[in-house]
Amino acid sequence: MKANKGAPGIDGIAIEDFPAHLRAHWEDSRRQLETGRYRPLAVRRVEIPKDDGGKRLLGIPTVMDRVIQQAIAQVLTPIFEPSFSDSSFGFRPGRNAHQAIKQVQVHVKDGYAIAVDIDLAKFFDTVNHDVLMKILGRTIHDKALLALIGRYLRAGVLVGEHIEPSAIGTPQGGPLSPLLANILLNELDHELEGRGHRFARYADDMVILVKSQRAGERVMQSLTRYLEGRLKLKLNPAKSKVARMSECGFLGFTINRGKIRWQEKKLAAFKHRVKELTGRSWGVSMAYRMHKLGQYVRGWLGYFGISEYYRPIPELDEWLRRRIRMCYWKQWRWPRTKISHLLALGVSLKTAIQHGVSSKSYWHMARTPAMQQALNNDWLQRQGVPRIKQLWCKVQGYTS
Repeated sequence: MKANKGAPGIDGIAIEDFPAHLRAHWEDSRRQLETGRYRPLAVRRVEIPKDDGGKRLLGIPTVMDRVIQQAIAQVLTPIFEPSFSDSSFGFRPGRNAHQAIKQVQVHVKDGYAIAVDIDLAKFFDTVNHDVLMKILGRTIHDKALLALIGRYLRAGVLVGEHIEPSAIGTPQGGPLSPLLANILLNELDHELEGRGHRFARYADDMVILVKSQRAGERVMQSLTRYLEGRLKLKLNPAKSKVARMSECGFLGFTINRGKIRWQEKKLAAFKHRVKELTGRSWGVSMAYRMHKLGQYVRGWLGYFGISEYYRPIPELDEWLRRRIRMCYWKQWRWPRTKISHLLALGVSLKTAIQHGVSSKSYWHMARTPAMQQALNNDWLQRQGVPRIKQLWCKVQGYTS
């Protein structure tokens, strides 16, 4: 929690202040836990934007409750982990989203190119407590622990100034929620394995691969019945579909002709964020801008760089460098300053004066030969501008 810079819960106790709080209150909390009298506090509602314009609801427990939840998760994970499916990749030790998408790629190459794209409607907010507790009870026989988990599920949510009951759902934001989600959806995993299906799941994001549209429609119908009947979960009909994997998104990627590609909407979001970081009117130092830009681009390529579609990479590099040249041109501002910088960077006096007094747009000037000569690729890299091709090649395992 400290490494993640976690926010405080409804009691307002920050992580930095928690050690002193723990020393003062732990004995009482421990006795309450041992005697079954411990009552978790409600979680604090936080909304974060989603790519589709909607809001993802998070529930932030108090630091004390996060510590206790983490302790529960660390005990239960080794118990449940061996029973989890090999096709489940989310929130599990040694597993990640890249492995999930690469498994989908293998299935597509084997001829299973039709995807049954399952979207569970507000999954974390609609988990049925009775179903989940029944599944937990098959493995956990400690009634006190089951009761404590139940109290965490029913702790309530602080919305505004009022605490709302939580009769369903396991709010995202606590350390226990991902494990509980995997325990519940492990039932679906084993159902799919029992039917002989090929699939990959990352938390509540999943895709089942079949060979024909007709088979996909049958799977969609039967799984809808299973999810709604057995697990009391509902599909989002607007986002669930049966289509070729090249037309479906999974964890931000598609599989087109056997190759992994990032979704176009993910690239659009990337370019939008880069435009914000390279906005001409952002009043920050160039050093800070480069730092934040480098952080973002490296992080984005670290995840989306497994895309095997090379064609947009050089164009993105060129576009990013042009954005940065535009920032410098804007920062230099006055003709005299522009001329002096161009001269210092090796541009001839005549060309520097022509450019310095030009009234053409910043975007236009950023692409002129003089600016490309002065702020060449190597110079920009020394200032901290990331090279997209270099980062992509590193993720791919190539040498650029």
